[in-house]
Amino acid sequence: MEPTDHLLAEARRYGYVENEGVWLRPVLDQPARQVGVVKESEEAALRYFVQRYEALRAKVDDLLEKMEASDNKGSFLMKALHLKELLLSYDGLGDFSSLHRRLTEAEESIAVTVVRNREKNLAAKIGFIQEAEALRDTVEWVSASEKVKDLRQGWLKTGPVEKHLTDELEARFQAAIQVFFDRRKAFQADKKAMVNRAQSRYRELIAQAEKLKNSDQFEQASRQLKQLQQAWRDVNGNLPKKQASELWTRFRAANNHFFERLKVHIQSQQASAASTGPATPDVLLARKRALAERAEALMSVPPQEAIHQAKALQAEWKQVGTVRGEESDRIWHRFMVACDKIFELSALEYYLRKRPVGESDGKTPAEKARFRASTLRELLKGDHQELETLKDNLDKLSATPANEAFRQMLQTKIRSFERKIRTKNDLIGIFTEQAQAAS
Repeated sequence: MEPTDHLLAEARRYGYVENEGVWLRPVLDQPARQVGVVKESEEAALRYFVQRYEALRAKVDDLLEKMEASDNKGSFLMKALHLKELLLSYDGLGDFSSLHRRLTEAEESIAVTVVRNREKNLAAKIGFIQEAEALRDTVEWVSASEKVKDLRQGWLKTGPVEKHLTDELEARFQAAIQVFFDRRKAFQADKKAMVNRAQSRYRELIAQAEKLKNSDQFEQASRQLKQLQQAWRDVNGNLPKKQASELWTRFRAANNHFFERLKVHIQSQQASAASTGPATPDVLLARKRALAERAEALMSVPPQEAIHQAKALQAEWKQVGTVRGEESDRIWHRFMVACDKIFELSALEYYLRKRPVGESDGKTPAEKARFRASTLRELLKGDHQELETLKDNLDKLSATPANEAFRQMLQTKIRSFERKIRTKNDLIGIFTEQAQAAS
């Protein structure tokens, strides 16, 4: 049988010709309806309208194939409904009941998928809301801002939920996000205000230091500059690097100018004393006290620079001369403790630079102080172990003249480690106070 005969048989199965009109038999609960007219011949008309049906069936096949292959079946729902509605008025001859059944099954399948997807979308959106609401107490602004960005992208990419839940969920999500942005804005405003206050305070201290740098009242000005240096440390302002460096350079220049003048003054006094005879104990104590104050002032100087100045002060100390008595011992202890702190700080900074993972620029002053305190606690463990080993070796050493030199060496090392431990504990206390003051 020729293909055209097959088409003609299909046409006569679902339609017929009457009074020069082409009719579709009753289908889909509809009575027979005219779908066209005979123009050339009945056979040609019937074939034409069955071909029209075949074209419609091909569209249905194509739609259902694409829907089956797609992960987003819900996007085909409106096209399926449109084709299903079109069946009731389409001019063609064919098995419209079959197409209607297939489209109905597809519609039902899509409905099930939509419900399932909306349940998944609901769970996902509730998760996004909970994550956004969990940010209400965070102070990690950089990472939290990235998190909010990711949450927004995820929210936009997540499909719809049931209509009666849409507005409520959207409102909760946007409210949680807004709470974060409001808190971040307030933090940035507070931070800016703190920076402005710190800038003003630093400039005040610079102005006071510059007034003192040419003073001839050396003892009084030295004490005042030491107080200014402590005040500088107490500010602990977290300024931008360039600005902090510029302010510190001005403050340090004023201090350096004064202490260079003080050094010249002391040398002049020493030269004068040398020409008139040995200096009195009071003069020597004054010189040592000035050196101790200068050593203590190095805590406000960057460690790499401070360590060189500390070594220079130690050399000066040796040139002053010997003074006996309790006051001399107290001044020596001040000087020794101050220098030990500088050396330990320098060693700490060197250790931190060598670590594979160090501090980030984003850390707050409080976090930096806590980080250094915790690092010193780690280093203390090794010092304590080394000290215990030295003491154990000393206890095991037999008391013979041949071992005396080795005994003295062990005792010297033990005293050195005890000083290192005391100094580290002092620095831990300083960093802890800084962290508390900056929090």
